[in-house]
Amino acid sequence: MSLLTSLIRASTQFQQAMEKRQAPATGQEAAPDKARGAKVEVEPSPGDDRFTPSENSQADLARLKARRLAMADYKQTVGQDLAFVRETLRHKLAEYNLPPATALSVAKNDSGNIAVEGNIPDKTRALIENDLNVNRSFREAFSRLSMNEPTLHFMDNALKLNQAYGVNNPLLDTLISENEQFNGLQDLVHRYDTLRRTASAEQLEAAGNARSYAFNLNARA
Repeated sequence: MSLLTSLIRASTQFQQAMEKRQAPATGQEAAPDKARGAKVEVEPSPGDDRFTPSENSQADLARLKARRLAMADYKQTVGQDLAFVRETLRHKLAEYNLPPATALSVAKNDSGNIAVEGNIPDKTRALIENDLNVNRSFREAFSRLSMNEPTLHFMDNALKLNQAYGVNNPLLDTLISENEQFNGLQDLVHRYDTLRRTASAEQLEAAGNARSYAFNLNARA
């Protein structure tokens, strides 16, 4: 609103200057100009409906807030865990003499343990699951991914839609803090997770984000 107020003030000063140049010398004719000038000097209050931000100004504000997101840094952080999880699973395929193109889906079961699904023998799947569950580095990387990747996916899609079609996502605006210190990836993940916990299943599906998370290797779209 400060930018809008500055523009209004500058416009008022310019109009006053033009009126002074055109003001007649006689007192009778000068009086209306003086009254008219007094009306111009009245600045609108912040709650004046005449100066309600337009959709364009709201879109501009949303874009300014979005600039506070360090998307490249977020993607680099998530990318490191993605690469580690992917390479670990590829190593397991090779270790158990499975075709390198074997499709696997890794998720957490109701007990919080790593569970593997795929077209592989049950005995082999059980061995891979045991290996992954005792691998602390894998478990930690997968846990981070299960929180970070859905948040990053949502923000990336929302920003692309904004840039391509000018569509603002109110949820994205809610996630972004005015203070850049609180726009770290973990800050955003925490706020997004809180919103997901309170949102309905229909809202999550409409946003393209499910509550459960699974990492898919060699899966075709």
